[in-house]
Amino acid sequence: MSTTTIRLPAELKARIAAAAERAGTTPHSFIIQAIAEKADAVERQNDFVAEAEARYAAIVASGRAIPWREMRTYLEKRSAGTRAARPKARKLGR
Repeated sequence: MSTTTIRLPAELKARIAAAAERAGTTPHSFIIQAIAEKADAVERQNDFVAEAEARYAAIVASGRAIPWREMRTYLEKRSAGTRAARPKARKLGR
């Protein structure tokens, strides 16, 4: 494991120490966990954006999509436990 030095303002260091004590851990472990959580959040956000961009590219390439009104009705019926026919994608109007 490598070592990294970070300079913390005194106020932040005190907040970390108090939060770590409330969480039942050490300030070191608290900081490590916070960094890991932040890295995970950024990775999830990047994955989300990449998936959205890929889906949009597929829509643009095919020129086909499902109108929101139809998809919303379908999703509302499904979430209510009602059987519903899947809406069909069709060419986008310009």
